[in-house]
Parts: sequence; C-alpha cells; structure tokens
Amino acid sequence: MTDEPLLGDVFGEVVRDALAVQIGTGRRPLAGGRLPRPVIEIIERDDGLINGAPAAHYLAGPEDWQPYDHRAVARVRGATLDIGVGAGRIALLLQERGVPVTGLDTSPGALAVSRRRGVRDLVHGTVDAHVPDGRRYDTFLLLGNNLGLLEGRDRAPALLAALAALARPGAQVIAQGTDPYGTSDPVHTGYHQRNRQRGRLGGQLRLRLRYRELRTPWFDYLVCSPGELATLVDGTRWTLDDVDDRDAPYYLATLRLTG
Repeated sequence: MTDEPLLGDVFGEVVRDALAVQIGTGRRPLAGGRLPRPVIEIIERDDGLINGAPAAHYLAGPEDWQPYDHRAVARVRGATLDIGVGAGRIALLLQERGVPVTGLDTSPGALAVSRRRGVRDLVHGTVDAHVPDGRRYDTFLLLGNNLGLLEGRDRAPALLAALAALARPGAQVIAQGTDPYGTSDPVHTGYHQRNRQRGRLGGQLRLRLRYRELRTPWFDYLVCSPGELATLVDGTRWTLDDVDDRDAPYYLATLRLTG
C-alpha cells in the first residue's frame, strides 16, 4: 500500500487542461462547469523543493513570447525538428512561415494538443528512437529550456550523437538554456554544492512532475552555464558556435555540425 500518486502522462494532462481552460470547456469540470484557473504544473526536486508553474505559457502566442524565442525562430533554416514540441507554439508559427517543421515529443497528450491546434507533422518518441526513421534535418530546436534534455555528463554525448545522426551537412542546434549560478539563494547554492560533491554538475536537477493525481518518474534535467555546455559539446560532432546571453540568466546557444 502506498500513498504515491499514479504514474502517468503528467505533461499531457497539464496542456490538455490548459487548452480546455483557454477555450472555455473542460474534460473534468468542477462545480459551475469550470476547471480551476490557472492550471498549475508542480515541479518537485529530489531535495524536497517544490515549485508550481502556471501552464498557460505552453499555449502562448508570439505576442507573449520572450525575446529569445523570437531570436531563435529568426535563426531557423531548412527542415526543422522541434524537440519537445509540447502544445506546438513554436511549430505553429514556423508552419505559418512555410518552414517544414516536425514536432517530436514523448507525451501522447501533448501531441494530441499540438495536433488539435493544427501542427501537421508530429512524431511520438525520443530523439534516439527517431534516428532509424531515416529523416534528416537542417535545424534542431531545444527551446523552452529544453537544453535540459542533455541531462548531464553521462547522457549528453548520446543525445548529441543522435542529433548528429539526424543531421544534414551544416546542420545547427538552437537551444535555450538558463545559467543557474547567478543566485545567492542558499536553497539553490546548497543544492549545487551537494551535486558537485556527488560528481554531478551543479545544475543537474533530479525532478519529477506532478499534476492532480498523477506523477512522472524521477528524471535528470540539466541547467548549465555556457561554459559547462562548451565542455559537454567538446569532443562531439558539434561545436558551440554562438552564445546570446543578452537576456541573462537565459541564453540562446547555437551548435554547428562539423565534419
């Protein structure tokens, strides 16, 4: 017997309910026929820290984006793989501009929301699992802080190798990250120190997501400095070509395929 929440597609449920709130209908209405407002995604860290994040930004139109999102989209060229497509906010704009874009996600619920919102080309799975499909891309997007999918020193080489296997000559990765080390909050600086003592990168987070009665398994998610990113890329088929940190602590990193 356990009081643990059920394992499930947390992110899919979050964006489904966020869309229901946006369009004014709900699959699980409360009294009065409405879902709670706003829909909140719970992010739990392995040291016990819990944060809540409103989910509406997953559906935000370009008028509500951060400046770095617009700069990232402006760099896109050729066939594009939007990794962690989520509810499709980036892919929809690229489609409107005539860019051939494919959305990739591990969440069936998120893909259903993307499809409902009009994203035409969607793939369910991981980057690694997509390699045998034989499709090749000029641009890879890791936006919405999805640089975190590098996870850490152990996972980063395999993910970068999978991206290279999916890449056309001269391909680029445009990734949005966050430098975690500008904080003086002891909750975070202490976590960074404990990570380093265990041989992990300071910003290598161990997380799980929660929503209503559901949870995800625990997973690693990397928040790293540009310098740490350069170290992770070193020795791979990618080079760190540019870091745009004008919105620090947030930054855009551009990787270029070599060879």
